[in-house]
Amino acid sequence: MNKYIFETRMEVRDYECDIEGIVNNAQYIHYCEHTRHLFLKECGLSFAEMHEKGVDAVVARMQLQYKVPLRPDDEFISRLNLVKEGIKYVFYQDIYRAKDEQLCFRGKIELVCLVNGRLSSSPDYDAAFAKYL
Repeated sequence: MNKYIFETRMEVRDYECDIEGIVNNAQYIHYCEHTRHLFLKECGLSFAEMHEKGVDAVVARMQLQYKVPLRPDDEFISRLNLVKEGIKYVFYQDIYRAKDEQLCFRGKIELVCLVNGRLSSSPDYDAAFAKYL
């Protein structure tokens, strides 16, 4: 998937790397989550405010592919696209090394909403994402 609706740049910090000198695999999940939260802000939503309203977007499933490792001080670009399948929001998230646009990570992250603790659609999220879906 090469069509993206949002991107942000970040830099690898030393403590995110393991003994092999590459980014620990769990860090990519953090990068993706941070990207989704920034995208949410761009859409006019606050994850914290939505929680206060009783609406929680939670990860239901992830498919992750690690391609080329990032290393300390690498700048990278985290990009995403979004589709809706039923009540699921499916985020396609790719991470590229900035200096050469090398694909480093690819993820498919499926989120669902819990409204007052029950699996449900969210009119707030639907409205915020409408122009992208």
